[in-house]
Amino acid sequence: MSGEKVKLSTMDGEEVEVDKEIACKSILVKGIVEDSPDADDVIPLPSVKKAILDKILEYCEHIHKHQPPEIEKPLRSNNLADVVSEWYANFVNIEQEVLFELIMAANFMDIKSLLELSCAKVASLIKGKSIPEIRTFFNIENDFTPEEEAQIMDENRWAEESF
Repeated sequence: MSGEKVKLSTMDGEEVEVDKEIACKSILVKGIVEDSPDADDVIPLPSVKKAILDKILEYCEHIHKHQPPEIEKPLRSNNLADVVSEWYANFVNIEQEVLFELIMAANFMDIKSLLELSCAKVASLIKGKSIPEIRTFFNIENDFTPEEEAQIMDENRWAEESF
């Protein structure tokens, strides 16, 4: 596998040539490569932007040389640097919109460790926040009446008591 390249095509129509070993950190890409005898085929990634693919490839190159992080759940801290090494914490220290695009792309490309890392970042951002603060963070409109909200809170009181 060493030295071989694969071509990935992004939703922006850009093609990126990558070492096959790096690209195959994605289970999606690995499956396509294994099923396709023609190494010149371009692998389409129709829901991944070029900028996000570049970020993903940076991650894949890193985990090629270093073990991906083991993230304990639930998170013990809202500071991700307390949970993973500095490189991984800095890697996902990005704008919220980019973080969500990274989550979607990691899920699409089936890169479990990246999906877990980026979701852990979101979890660290909302850990310890109240429901109204989380709604504001995610820009979620509260469409419950006060009575409905009180009923839901009462029915799910056990969840808050477990923390």
